[in-house]
Amino acid sequence: MKILVTGANGFIGKNLCLKLSELGYQDVIKIDRTNSDEELNLALENADFIFHLAGINRPKTEEEFYVGNSGLTEKITTQLESIGRSTPILLTSSIQADRDNAYGLSKASAERAITAYQQKLNADVYIYRLPNVFGKWCLPNYNSMVATFCYNVANDLPIEIHDSNALVNLVYIDDVCEQFCKHLTQANIDTVIEPVYQKTVGEVACLLNEFKQSKETLITENVGSGFTRALYSTYLSYFSPEQFVYTVPAYTDPRGTFCEMLKTLNAGQFSYFTAHPGITRGGHYHHTKNEKFLVIKGTAKFRFEEVLTGQKEELVVTADQHQIVETVPGWSHDVTNIGNDELIVMLWANEIFDREKPDTFAKEIK
Repeated sequence: MKILVTGANGFIGKNLCLKLSELGYQDVIKIDRTNSDEELNLALENADFIFHLAGINRPKTEEEFYVGNSGLTEKITTQLESIGRSTPILLTSSIQADRDNAYGLSKASAERAITAYQQKLNADVYIYRLPNVFGKWCLPNYNSMVATFCYNVANDLPIEIHDSNALVNLVYIDDVCEQFCKHLTQANIDTVIEPVYQKTVGEVACLLNEFKQSKETLITENVGSGFTRALYSTYLSYFSPEQFVYTVPAYTDPRGTFCEMLKTLNAGQFSYFTAHPGITRGGHYHHTKNEKFLVIKGTAKFRFEEVLTGQKEELVVTADQHQIVETVPGWSHDVTNIGNDELIVMLWANEIFDREKPDTFAKEIK
């Protein structure tokens, strides 16, 4: 299948072309404003499906709206009609197409051109009135509030908010591309992008600032699902290479090093510690807190003592066993490096350490 993508070098175009490649579509014809009419016409003669993404939204004059939006669309449909091709077309329009402004009117005119083409040649057409699309590779300081906010927060620049309570409807670029590609293999697909995230400007700005602060606090937001996941990924995409790395706290004493890596709002924190040969760490119990240990390097002896009965247990774990050792409330526990090399142990605790209420009580195991 030969697929034509107009506006291939734009925000949506770049993401869509990459998605098509991932799906195995190798014959993708990319057209942008640098291509001539002859190149466009040749592409139209060969394409089996057209993603018409090209458009103008930041012109120098209002006339450019009509040239880049309705004018280009009419040029495409007229050429297809002249060569008798009823190629399926997916058009990216805008929620502003029903508004009485130059941009909206030009988008509505493009929609009419596509609809007329559909009626004349009985072609399959799909019109998407997109809300605000956000994601990687969207230009800041252009037409996306999210892109500008992400870029500014990532680069220590101020963000300007006129109304923090203003609502915006947002769709994520990965969801857009996934939905678009369904039209290549499925029939009767609704032209709706889901999910749509309705957020206030203030909510977006607040969340971005929390992302930024996480490098200092080590507390990450719930970035594994929904809008927070999509926004966090978008925020990271505006990092420059020198921002790919940052330092976390580490505490070193004669026993070894303890280093905190990540703290979560609802699922505890991650860290690791080292111990020199013969060194014992721990010797305490918890009432509610629990931990999981994973030996990454070396050999460790874990000892346990039930604080009321005095029952004792011990076990030896090596790095190549890949075993998780659990601490149990009411049992004192410690870890000793019984090997000849440095011991490295990864540690997860189910809650963030609270110095005011540590739930950690010393009880040496003898």
